[in-house]
Amino acid sequence: MNDNQVQPFTAEDLKEDVIEMLKTIFDPEIPVNIYELGLIYEIDVSESGNVVIQMTSVSYTHLTL
Repeated sequence: MNDNQVQPFTAEDLKEDVIEMLKTIFDPEIPVNIYELGLIYEIDVSESGNVVIQMTSVSYTHLTL
């Protein structure tokens, strides 16, 4: 078997991979990743491999006095 062949995947496998990648993205203010912080509301993965992530966006305002 050729090692370069595309391996079959399930939507659940892909969702787990997406979650693992999201856990590598950290909030710039605190050492917590965006998944553990609760910024991700929903991850939808279709059988064709399309991924839709619903998340909140956070805006920081820095004041210098």
